[in-house]
Amino acid sequence: MSVGEEIAPEHTAVRVALWRALHLRADAPPHVIEDEVGLRIADPGEGWRERPDMDVDATRRTRASIVARARFVEDLVGELAEHGVGQYVVLGAGLDTFAQRRAADAERLGLRVFEVDRPGPQAWKRRRLAGLGLEIPEWLRFVPVDFEGDWWGRLTEAGLDPARPAVVASAGVTMYLSQDAVTATFRLVAGLAPGSTFVTTFLRPVEDVEPEQQAQLRVAMEGARAGGTPFLSFYRPARILALAREAGFHQTRHVSAADLEKRYFTERTDGLRPSRGEELLVATV
Repeated sequence: MSVGEEIAPEHTAVRVALWRALHLRADAPPHVIEDEVGLRIADPGEGWRERPDMDVDATRRTRASIVARARFVEDLVGELAEHGVGQYVVLGAGLDTFAQRRAADAERLGLRVFEVDRPGPQAWKRRRLAGLGLEIPEWLRFVPVDFEGDWWGRLTEAGLDPARPAVVASAGVTMYLSQDAVTATFRLVAGLAPGSTFVTTFLRPVEDVEPEQQAQLRVAMEGARAGGTPFLSFYRPARILALAREAGFHQTRHVSAADLEKRYFTERTDGLRPSRGEELLVATV
C-alpha cells in the first residue's frame, strides 16, 4: 500500500460505531454513552438499521457491552486526567470519537490524544472528518503504524513522552493478537512512567459466555475468520491478570460484566445488560 492510500475501516470497527448509535436510537434513556459521531463518519446509508447485525433484540447484550466498555474507558481517562495524567493513547482507534465528543474536556485538562491505527483506515477516517467539517485540533495526533513493525517507535516519534504518565486503551483488539503479541504490548506499556495505566478488553472462552450468547459469539468468530481477521486469543480473568503482572505492572484488576452492570445499568428496566463474553483488565505501572 502506498503512503496516503485509503482503505475503508474493517467491518468490526463500523459495527461498533453503529451499535453505539443504535443504543441512542433504540434503547431508552438514560444512555450509557451518547455517540452518533461515529455513525456520521461511517456513513452506512439510510438502511443501516435493517442490517442483520443491527437487530435490536439479537444484539442487545453485545450492544450493552460495547457502550459500557466505551463509557468505562472514558470515565477512567477523565478521572486520571483530573489527577494530572496528560497523555491518552488509543490503540487500534478505528472510528473512536473521543476527540470529537470530548474536545472541551481534553482542552480543559491539557490532554494530548494519540490515535494509533493502520495507515489506510486512518487516512480514510481523516478524509471523512474533513468532509464533515470536524477539524483536527493540535492536541490530537494521528499515528499511522504497521502493528507488525516498530509501532511503539512511531508513537514516541509522534510525541508520546514515555517519561510522563499516560493512559493507554485497547478496546476490541486482543482477540486478534497472538499471546506473544499481547505479551509484547503489555511489556511496552508497563515500561512507561509510574502512574501510567493500561485498560484493555479481552474475550472470554465461548463456554464462559451466557448460554444464549454462545451461538452469536461463534457466528462472530466464523465471520472474523472468513474476513481474514480470525480471533486468536481468549482469556479467563486469572490468566490475563497473570500476564499483566508478569509483564511488570504493579497493580491489576479485573472489571467484570457484573461490575459494569452495577456501575451503568442498575436503574434500567428494559433488560439491557452487558455480556460476560468481553470484559476488561486495568493495570497500573
